[in-house]
Amino acid sequence: MARSKALITSLLLFLLVLHLVQADDELVNGNQAAAATPKKIDCGAACKARCRLSRRPNLCKRACGTCCARCNCVPPGTYGNQEACACYANLTTHGGRKKCP
Repeated sequence: MARSKALITSLLLFLLVLHLVQADDELVNGNQAAAATPKKIDCGAACKARCRLSRRPNLCKRACGTCCARCNCVPPGTYGNQEACACYANLTTHGGRKKCP
């Protein structure tokens, strides 16, 4: 009984060490670091394109810039297409209206 407990404990310890070594290799190779930090988009250019047909372009760009900074994405086109960026589509004002243009 004592041998089987020692064997199981040794096996679990070996698997834990193996897992830690593999995780360390991923960090050294950059695989884990690249996945953890998504590439930042140029919010200014994306919002300028999004708001180019707006009747109030300055207001549109300001709201779009806030949404872009929080979500790191802007839907394509000048209107709609918000399903392409769920975070952007779900932001609302204090009054419950959609915040992002």
